[in-house]
Amino acid sequence: MPTASPVPGKGLLQPADHTLILIDFQSQMAFATKSIDAVTLRNNAALISQAAAGFGVSTILTTVAAAGFSGPMFGEIVDAFPGQPLLDRTSMNTWEDAAVVARVNEIGKPRLVMAGLWTGVCIVGPALSALDQGFEVYVIADACGDVTDEAHERAMERMIQAGARPMTSLQYLLELQRDWARAETYGLTTGIARELGGAYGLGITYAKTMFGAQEGH
Repeated sequence: MPTASPVPGKGLLQPADHTLILIDFQSQMAFATKSIDAVTLRNNAALISQAAAGFGVSTILTTVAAAGFSGPMFGEIVDAFPGQPLLDRTSMNTWEDAAVVARVNEIGKPRLVMAGLWTGVCIVGPALSALDQGFEVYVIADACGDVTDEAHERAMERMIQAGARPMTSLQYLLELQRDWARAETYGLTTGIARELGGAYGLGITYAKTMFGAQEGH
């Protein structure tokens, strides 16, 4: 019989134990994305970017053929990481780019969280490659997209079957916070949720405005 104790499970993410890799959030890739609408995609990309930046998560930003074909990375992401270089590639599989992998090794985190376009190419490639080399991989499903619903879903299934762990954008934010008593990031978390958390954010605004409510009190 196991004994319960008030400590988090080892499978939960913490800000210092992983690297977020944001892949090919670019205009040309977004034009053909149909499994998620552009507004929701941009919102979720902004949400996870602000969460990672606010919690000090090590983050890698990478693009493919930015100057010659695919265009710039979403402003919502770049704005969250001012001055951070974008690692541009020729390879569709991020993991086959020496500069990106060198940065992963330099940071030295055993867990990788990935999001980007398209799920079935630019996320499957590095996810399966990293898993094969012993990394833990998480994929933020609603911050990814593909040319069809079928393409996105089959890609997610393929990664899950290989050992990747799916999650959502709002889940990522709240998992980093995880305890409303953490006052140093309380305002950050609720602020991001109010701006980008959809109906949940409206609920926070309502509760605070009408009742002065605060989580954990």
